[in-house]
Amino acid sequence: MAVFTEVSTNEARELLRRLQLGELVALRGIEGGIENTNYFLTSDQGEFVLTLFERLTAEQLPFYLYLMKHLAHGGMPVPDPRPDRNGDILHTVCGKPAAVVNKLRGKSQLAPQPVHCAAVGAMLARMHLAGQDFDRYQPNLRGLSWWNETAPVVEPHITAQQAALLRSELAYQNHVAASSAYAALPRGPVHADLFRDNVMFDGDELTGFFDFYFAGVDTWLFDLAVCLNDWCIDLAAGTHDAERAASMLGAYQTVRPLTASERELLPAMLRAGALRFWISRLWDFHLPREASMLVPHDPTHFERVLQGRIANPVHA
Repeated sequence: MAVFTEVSTNEARELLRRLQLGELVALRGIEGGIENTNYFLTSDQGEFVLTLFERLTAEQLPFYLYLMKHLAHGGMPVPDPRPDRNGDILHTVCGKPAAVVNKLRGKSQLAPQPVHCAAVGAMLARMHLAGQDFDRYQPNLRGLSWWNETAPVVEPHITAQQAALLRSELAYQNHVAASSAYAALPRGPVHADLFRDNVMFDGDELTGFFDFYFAGVDTWLFDLAVCLNDWCIDLAAGTHDAERAASMLGAYQTVRPLTASERELLPAMLRAGALRFWISRLWDFHLPREASMLVPHDPTHFERVLQGRIANPVHA
């Protein structure tokens, strides 16, 4: 992801020794993303990913790291945080909280077909079930409360028409969140950011989910909606791809069928997922932080997705 903090080869070499992961061979900053500093860290024992956390605190981080470890030990293909000699999986590098995880096999599938969407849907459902007995709690820090707090901050930077859409959709989502149907939605740990570039494939084989640093406890339906809003959207037009969506929803439900409340609220949660990323991209675009290799995402994409979800509701 973007590099906010420069890590020297000496610091990387010392980290590998503390984690007993061998001798440093190569260190390379990873482009893309906007939240953390990420490096590919290669040693004579294998390939790893080093993450320095730029926004999350040392108090928040154990939830993410132990969730990954819980899922990995439950057989899910996710990065497994590496401990030091004392068993600690949260480290300090350049004065920042940090983690080292194994590098997953494969590459991101940025032009997904129905077969890829089906694989993601089935794996997402298995991940939801595997996380049911995770014993730590942290809310989705980019959930409804954050939307309500952040919308007034970005509103001065957008047009009157955009501001009207933002206020209207926020009011709708607050109304949905107060409903009995929403209270009945199944919930647990969710990834909350499972875009195409956070999943690895080797051919058509799904080899892993990664980047769990927006995870939290939320409704499983919201997590599914976030996936549908990326994997099953035509990026050029911002429009819904019915074939890919049917593949993802069908595969998800072969593992965990949706409840009546989930079927009822799928259109609302698709709108919620679009709103969440529209707000966060507006925030990153208009109030950016300095970083090497940082290129903020275009917020107008999720504005279009939200408008499409309002105009053409998608039902399970």
